[in-house]
Amino acid sequence: MLLKQLIQLQTQGHKAFGLLIDPDKFSPQVFERWSSKPAFAAVDWVLVGGSLITQGNLEQTLAYIRQMCVQPVIIFPGSNLHISSSADAILLLSLISGRNPEYLIGQHVAAAPFLKGSGLEIIPTAYLLVDGGRTTTVAYISNTNPIPSDKPELAACTALAGELLGLRLIYADAGSGAQHPIPPAVISAIRQQTQNPLVIGGGIRHADHLRQAYQAGADMVVVGNALETNPDLLDELLRWKA
Repeated sequence: MLLKQLIQLQTQGHKAFGLLIDPDKFSPQVFERWSSKPAFAAVDWVLVGGSLITQGNLEQTLAYIRQMCVQPVIIFPGSNLHISSSADAILLLSLISGRNPEYLIGQHVAAAPFLKGSGLEIIPTAYLLVDGGRTTTVAYISNTNPIPSDKPELAACTALAGELLGLRLIYADAGSGAQHPIPPAVISAIRQQTQNPLVIGGGIRHADHLRQAYQAGADMVVVGNALETNPDLLDELLRWKA
């Protein structure tokens, strides 16, 4: 059980790292470059998905990645269409920072019968959007406003509400291509209010961002867009983690 393993790492004080891959931007050559690096062994989860998948490459991307690495592969869905038994698990995201019922529960109702028979580990996830300095695809597609980055108490109370509702993982995200990552004050506020594993993503572009997120209380940091544009950044990030 991947969630159980992440909870164990959290309990032991170990930090985890996730690599997020957008199927629309997936390049086998770039992935081979990543996976051939010794630092790649420090990747804990490979997440596959995005807010908008236009080219129908989810199945092909999952199949290729499963052949190329031993790390667990987790679907990061943008809609109820993004389900595949080729992965190990799926983050069942409830966008609790917004008020759009489709992303709070609507998409989940449509996906439920498929998820039940998929064989995937289902990880109920409280998903929070935090302002990263620009309108991101997920904010546009979901028609939700992100939590202001200077309101850590609002982010913390939102995350706490998700935990009290029974969601098992907290994922705070500035969104793909964010201008800046979630501030440490926001991460720290969430950490102080909640016990669940805390995942932070969006806007992570160098090792200082990674270090600050971990020090503020993140249990896992997820990086995607920055690695697509600079594959060698993986060495810098995971050298520090190791």
